[in-house]
Amino acid sequence: ALCRSICGASVGCSNMAYPKLVVELMPVGLRGLMLAVILAALMSSLTSIFNSSSTLFTLDLYHRARPRASEMELMIVGRVFILVLMCISLLWIPVVQTANSGQLFDYIQSVTSFLAPPITAVFVMAIFWPRANEQGAFWGLMTGLAVGLTRMIMEFSYFPPSCGQPDHRPSVVTDVHYLYFALILLALTCLVIVVVSLVTAPIPKEHLYRLTWWSRNDIEPRIDLSNSQATPDPVNCDRPDDEPLPQPTWKRIVMWLCGLSRQVQSAHPAVENQDLNFLQEKSLWRNVCNVNALLLLAVNVFLWGYFA
Repeated sequence: ALCRSICGASVGCSNMAYPKLVVELMPVGLRGLMLAVILAALMSSLTSIFNSSSTLFTLDLYHRARPRASEMELMIVGRVFILVLMCISLLWIPVVQTANSGQLFDYIQSVTSFLAPPITAVFVMAIFWPRANEQGAFWGLMTGLAVGLTRMIMEFSYFPPSCGQPDHRPSVVTDVHYLYFALILLALTCLVIVVVSLVTAPIPKEHLYRLTWWSRNDIEPRIDLSNSQATPDPVNCDRPDDEPLPQPTWKRIVMWLCGLSRQVQSAHPAVENQDLNFLQEKSLWRNVCNVNALLLLAVNVFLWGYFA
């Protein structure tokens, strides 16, 4: 009741600390500057998340269901999906306010810890262990996703206690910190990838040139696993691309308002660059880049662990 009377949230008022410092301690000019910085960071994060989610849905799901969909249709579907995501995000706000004691930073990091470790494990194993194959990556992702979603559902099913009240949630939620859970989930996913990859057929070496850490400097030509060729669309094969059908005026106006336009694109096949000299770099700048990357990684890990 005390926290609700102060900040309107029953689980805590930590989210008000930074805005209160900005409003009460900073002068008028810096207040506007900090507000602009916060809004810019928020808009950048939201646009990147919405665009990437829309791309995944449009190309990986919708385009597979409708392989003959045109680029304009895919663009419209992607924008409609962004609107759906915005509505879902607005409806999810009450869950964010009650999860992780009302701390937005902890909520973001906890969700990342529940869902990101399987993806990280697949990338790391694929780069540093050439024996990893598609079956191992698939079952590793599925196992990690199932375990992570189970923990996330438990996290959101048991609401945190009110301000000043004892915590009676299960020990797996209260005693296992989400950062520790991320390490456990990462190790579990790696174990599944190793076991499944060892009991299934490996990927031939000629398909892995310049795709792993150990073959990054190879100059042999790589053979792609998929040799499927694009098949022509029987719906549009009888109409040349340079003669599009006329559209009514109202449709052109709507497309102009939505930022859509019909552009004729030439279907020239992409030629793969066979010059691999760009893979070589001077040892001095390579070492400088590696040292800076390690320093930045160490600083980020320290700040993440300290403030989490």
